[in-house]
Amino acid sequence: MTSLGPVLRVVAVSVVLGAVTSWAQGFLPDAWAPLANSPSGWAAMTTLVVMSSRPTLPWGAVLGAGGFVCLVLGYTLGSELRGLAYDPTLWCVIGLVTGPVIGAAAAGTASTRSVPVALGSGVLAGVLVADGIYGLTVVADTTSPVYWTTVLVVGILAVLATPLRLRSLPPTAIMAATFLATTAALTAGSAWLNDRG
Repeated sequence: MTSLGPVLRVVAVSVVLGAVTSWAQGFLPDAWAPLANSPSGWAAMTTLVVMSSRPTLPWGAVLGAGGFVCLVLGYTLGSELRGLAYDPTLWCVIGLVTGPVIGAAAAGTASTRSVPVALGSGVLAGVLVADGIYGLTVVADTTSPVYWTTVLVVGILAVLATPLRLRSLPPTAIMAATFLATTAALTAGSAWLNDRG
């Protein structure tokens, strides 16, 4: 990546998507409402936006941080336009911490080299599975299980399908270890945030 074009595209698309998620909360059916306001939904959007630029791992990290923060700022803008107050501070900080990981994982998944693919796929699948677990346990009483079950299944399918792409045991083991570590870390992090809330 040698031009400013991909950076500007990630910024613009992320701001628009963030604003759309604010409006989407008002019209998505209950089964899919968490898509507009969940870590897995925002991670998926960041992943797709970053992957579209096919960056190197370092640029993926930069674009991931910028994309996630711009999603939050877009969400804030969309909320303000709807007459709703929203403080983006916490999620901007979370975006600056997790965005580089998501962005680098997206770049790794799009790579042609086995180790980056293994690491990136493990991280992204772990995000989905951890969020699915969170949804089906912590907020199960207030949200539909459809979205959470879907992201959980998609994450598990990604774990099962990635070895077909890796085609050897060492990178598959790396992917599995990364997936388990990501799932465990995010599950613990969600529990910590809930305790503070």
